[in-house]
Amino acid sequence: MRCSKCGFENPDGMKFCGQCTAALALVCPECRAENPPGFKFCGQCTTALSPATSVSAPRTHLASARDDGGAAALEGERKTVTALFADIKGSTELEQDLDPEEARAIVDPALKLMIDAVRHYDGYVVQSTGDGIFAIFGAPIAHEDHPQRALYAALRIHDENRRYADKLRSDGRSPVQIRIGVDTGEVVMRPLETGGKTEYTPIGHPTNLASRMQSLANPGSTVTSESTRKLVEGYFALKSLGSSRAAVLRAAGRDVQAAMQLDGRGRRVEIDVHPVRRCYFLRRGSSLETHRSCL
Repeated sequence: MRCSKCGFENPDGMKFCGQCTAALALVCPECRAENPPGFKFCGQCTTALSPATSVSAPRTHLASARDDGGAAALEGERKTVTALFADIKGSTELEQDLDPEEARAIVDPALKLMIDAVRHYDGYVVQSTGDGIFAIFGAPIAHEDHPQRALYAALRIHDENRRYADKLRSDGRSPVQIRIGVDTGEVVMRPLETGGKTEYTPIGHPTNLASRMQSLANPGSTVTSESTRKLVEGYFALKSLGSSRAAVLRAAGRDVQAAMQLDGRGRRVEIDVHPVRRCYFLRRGSSLETHRSCL
């Protein structure tokens, strides 16, 4: 535990700093609020305090090797991933019109179905934004087909949300609508350790562009970038949103040739060969005859 006066690291359970004799703050094990020395109960939540709770605020550090100077090096691994942003359209108005607990009862199931869909396809939920999620595919769990997985997850989110909207209507409530944005590209995956748990944060342009794609999406739809479209062509039915709407994205620093709306699954399956990349052998009749004669 670190002394707030001199910065000395003390063993857990100490009441006073072994370097400067200053009293160590009591941190509540329930709400993590700091209390003055001598308190028996937390002034924020009334939880009983003990000398064992005399710890400093929880430390957060990067899960990386330390350099010779002892400081944590800001290291990360370069990965190609597909970023997905999903949020509930009109959640602000929903929270204004309803009691907070009523709004939460509507929003929480929608967040859960988003998270479940992402995890179903081995995606990683980086952050929950209150009325939506930010997720990535391809890291920390590597999959070569991460763009397809992201769009399959998007379709699953919309399918599940349609069923949830029907339930809300049957209960006499207004349905919620979800919009999703997707982009594929290179990021640096930075591991972060908090409270003994390792979390991962992607740093890179695809996260920003996926968020902008989400802003282009109509409620109940998914919009992907050109980079994602090239990798999933044939697996999904996509249609262009037109250059006028894609022009909004040029402010992000990348020339987006097309913004595509996801309309459903395509006819292609995993073992199919892309029609553009299919190769044909010409004038090989004699070779084939020789081969047949050997069988």
